[in-house]
Amino acid sequence: MAWEFKMAVIGYARVSTTDQDAGYQAQLRDLTAYGCEDIYQEKVSAVGDRPQLKAALRFVRKGDVLVVTKLDRLVRSTVHLMNILDELKEKGVELKVLDSSGIDTATPNGRAFISILGVIAELERNIMLERQREGIAAAKAVGKYKGKPPLADSIKAQIRADIGAGMTKKATAEKHGLSERVIYKVMAEQNEGAN
Repeated sequence: MAWEFKMAVIGYARVSTTDQDAGYQAQLRDLTAYGCEDIYQEKVSAVGDRPQLKAALRFVRKGDVLVVTKLDRLVRSTVHLMNILDELKEKGVELKVLDSSGIDTATPNGRAFISILGVIAELERNIMLERQREGIAAAKAVGKYKGKPPLADSIKAQIRADIGAGMTKKATAEKHGLSERVIYKVMAEQNEGAN
């Protein structure tokens, strides 16, 4: 007897920071109203590691639909969008974006439209980052922005000891409550100092 799989409607919700709770709740509400059976959700930056997005992409199967409320909740650039679309197409999964007139990637028009939206989303993000850089520069000019304090030498020594003892960079980052990027930077500083 052959197994028959029912099409699943899978949602993905994301906000960049924990203080965006209203937008987060709105996404969950809209995804539930659309009929998402499972909703993968996370509060992380679009440029950081997104384990729940990876899990959702691993989970979806042929015939399923991945649903997001807005394109910028899913992707951070046009390249990222095209990679996800290729992965979904290869698996036979459709993508629905709720705020964009019900984009359907099964049609040529839908795929073209979502590509255009990806370009617009990337432009919006670049404009936001440019404004952020301008704001930081203005705050620095009047002495109101100091940036993150440097990592203490004692913490750097602990990180190097952990890595030297065979701990992975990911495990070390989790242990110290830091990003993996910081761990790589600390190790790069050590390598530069050794040269």
